[in-house]
Amino acid sequence: MAAPAEAHDAAAAAGLRLDYDVIVVGAGIMGSCAAHAAASRGAHTLLLERFDLLHQLGSSHGDSRIIRDAYVKAQYPPMVRLARRLWADAEAESGYRVLTPAPHLSMGPRGNAALLAAIKSAGAEDVDLSQMWGGAFQAPAEGWVTAVSERGGGVLNATKAVAMFQALAVKMGAVVRDNAEVVDIRKGPEGGVVVTTSADEEFCGAKCVVTVGAWTTKLLRSVAGVEIPIQPLHTLTLYWRIKPGCERGLTAKAGFPTFSSYGDTPVYGTPSLELPGLIKISCDGGPPCDPDNRDWASGDREITDRVARWIQEFMPDHVDPARGPVVRQSCICSMTPDKDFVIDWLGGEFGEDVVVGAGFSGHGFKMGPAVGRILAEMAIDGEARTAVEAGAELGHFKINRFNGNKDN
Repeated sequence: MAAPAEAHDAAAAAGLRLDYDVIVVGAGIMGSCAAHAAASRGAHTLLLERFDLLHQLGSSHGDSRIIRDAYVKAQYPPMVRLARRLWADAEAESGYRVLTPAPHLSMGPRGNAALLAAIKSAGAEDVDLSQMWGGAFQAPAEGWVTAVSERGGGVLNATKAVAMFQALAVKMGAVVRDNAEVVDIRKGPEGGVVVTTSADEEFCGAKCVVTVGAWTTKLLRSVAGVEIPIQPLHTLTLYWRIKPGCERGLTAKAGFPTFSSYGDTPVYGTPSLELPGLIKISCDGGPPCDPDNRDWASGDREITDRVARWIQEFMPDHVDPARGPVVRQSCICSMTPDKDFVIDWLGGEFGEDVVVGAGFSGHGFKMGPAVGRILAEMAIDGEARTAVEAGAELGHFKINRFNGNKDN
């Protein structure tokens, strides 16, 4: 694709009115990062959000997300490393911090292949948990692996991070609009795309990037007749009270880790950081939900009980599960069948004019800046050179893998 200025000149010569070089639909972490990346290239960029900016109805809100190198699948560590560099660049550009470094603890049964692969990918080293963090963890003495990676881990302040990238995008010239629900995307009469909102506003752009999270399947079915099997799940973020006298030892400042447990209950947690005296410990998964018709309570009791039992078994002397979580926060995970992302051109009549980033399956936030850069390059250049240079293989993320055709 031509450079942004050249694309505008070519469109004008053809009599085509383009309002924007790139229109990004959806202002969560992926869309905000994509808008920043596009605007940083000099592209005239529009970022549209259907709700208020920084809303709590999707997957990009809250105070903490884990960033870690420990990954089962080989396609992700290169993207995490790229993202870590871009997080640092954005912090330097904005002048404030969204990432708090922390070690990462991986633990679980010795026979768990996923755990062993994650430990290997992170270069984690075996540790004796009884000698770490004041004995906060009580893992079984036999048959369990406990390993710590000291590099690259940490906690991201999610809402603050989204706000940071939106502010940086505006600084680079992007236009950001909230309460602008996109209801249609169609081919322009002479090229490009036309994006229509529920208020009947129309915006013409050379390219469009779709990053609407849990609403992806609905929107793409409506505008292109494309079925992408992304299932939204209602998930819970839980904060538990730390027992008296243990508060300081479980803080990020004291070096307490983020952690992932690969036992029968897949649990993850972060050090005490955003809510003093409380620690975030939650588990993966949740019941299916409709993002437009949530009851905000499905599965809550089951999830809470599972985590409480884990705390009672693994952290009984430091965290109080008896009175239940002190804070419950709802979130949505947009799951693909294989838990891999969707990063691809929409194809069909749209060809390479529409790029889709979706299905981040509960583990994408940490890679937001990398995904955003990749989506912007796919829109502007028709290729993702940054991914190639970083060693990130995007073939795993194609839309057509769901129909069994991986050759096209």
